[in-house]
Amino acid sequence: MSARFPSTRLRRLRRHESIRQMVKETSLTVNDLIYPLFVVPGKQIKKEMSSLPGQFHYSVDTVTEAAKEVAALGIPAVLIFGLPEKKSATGIESYHEQGIAQQAVKAIKQAVPNLTVITDVCLCSYTEHGHCGPIENHQDCFEVNNDLSLEIIAKMAVSHAKAGADIVAPSGMMDGMVFAIRQALDQAGYHSVAILSYSVKYASAFYGPFRLAADCAPSGGDRKGYQMDPANIREAWREAELDIEEGADMLMVKPALAYLDVIYSLKQRYPLPLAAYNVSGEYSMIKAAASQGLIDEKNAVMESLTAMKRAGADLIITYFAKEVASWIK
Repeated sequence: MSARFPSTRLRRLRRHESIRQMVKETSLTVNDLIYPLFVVPGKQIKKEMSSLPGQFHYSVDTVTEAAKEVAALGIPAVLIFGLPEKKSATGIESYHEQGIAQQAVKAIKQAVPNLTVITDVCLCSYTEHGHCGPIENHQDCFEVNNDLSLEIIAKMAVSHAKAGADIVAPSGMMDGMVFAIRQALDQAGYHSVAILSYSVKYASAFYGPFRLAADCAPSGGDRKGYQMDPANIREAWREAELDIEEGADMLMVKPALAYLDVIYSLKQRYPLPLAAYNVSGEYSMIKAAASQGLIDEKNAVMESLTAMKRAGADLIITYFAKEVASWIK
């Protein structure tokens, strides 16, 4: 016979903080965090982004100081987004040896050798039209040429590895992207560079602040032709399984908060480390509500990120990483 009140009182283990910490089932640590950094052309630039309050555009010479701050907080990794000086129809500037992301990687690895550097591998910031690859039939639709995109992002990944990236993270949701990158990295001798694949990236409404920050909003059409339908979860399993077969070392779900069920289901099915991207819209909503005094920012952030860990995320990419690291310490 199961115990009943008054013999069973679950509140006994909630009486005070030390007991609550003893029986805590899910813990968020600094080692779980990855901090995004946006790098732009120029010198002596550290400019706050209007769409992401508290986040900045850095030039290569100032991003190293940001990286040192991240490392000093114990955060193990940064995720680099490069905003180029010039764009093109195909985004070929993405793999130039002296490209903005490549320069940033070199500078950070020289300044903070032990900090893990991850690079976003996608063409949306490098194309004139803002899509994640070259497009076909520009006048009629915005159909991305999948296979041509693979050729370009493979070169991009190799250029990042050559600059010193520890991990490359393809995010364009192109079919075969992991295989193309793994093959190119191995052929170039970068066998030890890992792939963190944006395996499950939804066509979400929560990317708005990032697209402003990275200057990568599509000039026409949308990304529903290659990013996933928010209604689908079985498709997520197929995407993840294909990426594993193609050589992914880690998987990612993006966004996080509206997709905790997807994070949980992937973690139950696959043994690879799993990252959750706490995206710009999720960040900005909390910031906006907190600025109006509607919620407590610290508690809302910690609750949200703990939910991602509880769902199964091993790593969390979040713009809150520095604040969280400070709070944990």
